[in-house]
Amino acid sequence: MAEEMRAFAYICPSCGKSVYGERTQFALQAAASAVVCDCGNSELTAEPAGNCYRVTVPCGVCGGEHRAEVPVDRFLRGSGVGLACPETKQLCCYIGEPARVCAAARELEITVRKKKDSSGSGGAFVDDIIMYEVLSELKDIAARGGISCSCGHQGCSIEVHSADVDLVCPACGGRLRVPAATDEDLDQLCCQYTLTIRGRK
Repeated sequence: MAEEMRAFAYICPSCGKSVYGERTQFALQAAASAVVCDCGNSELTAEPAGNCYRVTVPCGVCGGEHRAEVPVDRFLRGSGVGLACPETKQLCCYIGEPARVCAAARELEITVRKKKDSSGSGGAFVDDIIMYEVLSELKDIAARGGISCSCGHQGCSIEVHSADVDLVCPACGGRLRVPAATDEDLDQLCCQYTLTIRGRK
């Protein structure tokens, strides 16, 4: 029986291409692993550390480098885990089943490319159509009374950005960020019947 493989993917902040690699569970448990971009300018590392793995991720979203600790169970088993850029909240790395990681990496590469194209051309949004659909869906949710804050206030104000929308509670100032850049963002929102802002009270 073939040993289960785990896959890794991130966007190289230097060349902008998706970087993909696979390792066996045995190799991951035995020692630190690394996935290096073909351009040679970035490297993802994962090191076992007791009940977790310490992962260092080059971030193609903000251009920096992030560190995260992933529980052993999620790292070695299951569908996988996505790591987010702490600055932008956009997922920047995937670890898990090869098929899922490969598909997620393609989506991530498209998202990062759209953001760069948008900033270069001065466009208002990463994807105008997705943003329009997200705003329309948010309007429908609000119309049926589906947006509230944990502080008890019903309704919200909206702040629109290039790749996301902030729902802001006018009573306490709490915020909920709704991604609005990819088809996946829209699909996830369409699955939500209600949205709850985390209040500050």
